[in-house]
Amino acid sequence: MIKKLSELKIGEEGTLVSYNTDGDVELRRHLLGMGFVKGANIKLEKVGPPFGDPIELKVKGYSVCLRKEEAKNIEVEVL
Repeated sequence: MIKKLSELKIGEEGTLVSYNTDGDVELRRHLLGMGFVKGANIKLEKVGPPFGDPIELKVKGYSVCLRKEEAKNIEVEVL
């Protein structure tokens, strides 16, 4: 099942399938630099209270925080 990264629940894992940066080269470079490459395993660790922003993810053994706005552009296949 394909979901947006922002739709995952705490503890859910997935494999990065694609991301849509709408031509934003800087955002694409930023995500690639943090390990968000196709095929990377991603696990949602924590969600910031009270509005769920930012979210903490585990990517390639590292903890990474993203804003929900950025996470909406990333699609994962839930394991």
